[in-house]
Amino acid sequence: MNIFKSIFPYTLETIAEYEVMSVAKVEACLAQSAIAFKYWRKTSFAERSKLMLRVADLLTEHRDEYATLITNEMGKVLREAKAEVEKCAACCRHYAAHAESFLKDIDQPSDASKSYVSFEPIGAVLAIMPWNFPFWQVFRFAAPYLMAGNVALLKHAPNVCGVALAIEKLFVEAGFAEGVFQTLIVDVDVVEKIIDHDIVQGITLTGSELAGSKVGALAGKAIKKSVLELGGSDVVIVLEDADMQKAAQVATLSRMQNAGQSCIAAKRFITVGSAKNTFTQAVQNEIAKLKQGNPFDESITTGPMARIDLAEKIEEQFKASLSKGAQLVTGGDRNNCNFTPALLVHVHEGMPAFDEEVFGPMASIIEAKDEAAAIRFANDHRYGLGAAIWSKDTDKAQSLAKQIEAGAVFINALVKSDPRYPFGGIKKSGYGRELSYFGIHEFMNIKTIYVG
Repeated sequence: MNIFKSIFPYTLETIAEYEVMSVAKVEACLAQSAIAFKYWRKTSFAERSKLMLRVADLLTEHRDEYATLITNEMGKVLREAKAEVEKCAACCRHYAAHAESFLKDIDQPSDASKSYVSFEPIGAVLAIMPWNFPFWQVFRFAAPYLMAGNVALLKHAPNVCGVALAIEKLFVEAGFAEGVFQTLIVDVDVVEKIIDHDIVQGITLTGSELAGSKVGALAGKAIKKSVLELGGSDVVIVLEDADMQKAAQVATLSRMQNAGQSCIAAKRFITVGSAKNTFTQAVQNEIAKLKQGNPFDESITTGPMARIDLAEKIEEQFKASLSKGAQLVTGGDRNNCNFTPALLVHVHEGMPAFDEEVFGPMASIIEAKDEAAAIRFANDHRYGLGAAIWSKDTDKAQSLAKQIEAGAVFINALVKSDPRYPFGGIKKSGYGRELSYFGIHEFMNIKTIYVG
């Protein structure tokens, strides 16, 4: 019997075990999805909105309970876990309010007496989701796609099975019909069979580049639409006229929140010209304010990483970067899942700190002699998810933003995902978009209707 374990990362204590579903159970869930879709697709936006708003209310009412579950399973600081649950509630309310207008018919004048484009749901969307934002990752696919009339199947990360089952229970308690949202506790060897199933018409994955490559290939083989949100090595470009203290504060927050385990975390800090010394000192000062420890302690800012193998991986990248000439300013010690927030300087191409995605609390300072060099450093990378530019000259910053190869560029602000903006990347960061008007259309049949 295959078992998934939930382990509290701070102590490495096993807190729960979950039995992997049998093949027969998975097939029953898929059959239930097919039944549910026939009903759910015919419901009105008003009906769906009422239910989605109930989900939002339940998230708010039980915020502390869900946050505790998040912290137990993946180690997120409790304050951040509460904010994650609140963000999910806001996403539900956003799509409850806007889904109907996002999906209304669009007139398309032509030689016909009438012609227009309509948007229709396609079936079940399989979501393969990661552990780092275990509630938010689920709701940013579930809220839009359920409001659009699709049904959902969740294959969550094995270390957050408790979260996955709690979310399924939440949708049931809110009044969603059986089969509209289902959690599948399955191992990776079953995923191909699920993708091949007729009811599954779309696959969305948030995860590693390797996972995206495999899932994208399976979806392509089955001739099914996929959206992939993969790795990132986001840059923060700091120009000489930037507000150094504010830039350092926001960049450090971006890098270190969630113990650095975020695809859109600022990972490479690129300083232009004379900005290096002032900015580096300001970042060092911000890191010194951080306090690492038990994530349930309200005074703690940085919890453990989610698994021991993840902490071992960043330690390996850290040591390899030092061996290639990077210099340590602060941090870099590991104790089980705890990796103390680190800052490296003299980072350049050829080092893991530059070339790879560093998924943990380690920031790297990269020196660029001018703006052209900064753009080159930003773009000479296989990832293209997000970026930030800090400058008091916002016209110049906007001009530079258009030169950066990324799905989003934030100027003088924290890079974040938000239901109001499309989210996703280019290059090895994946394809397709989540959230906003654009995200809800990813798994719709965009149908032309022509009246002669």
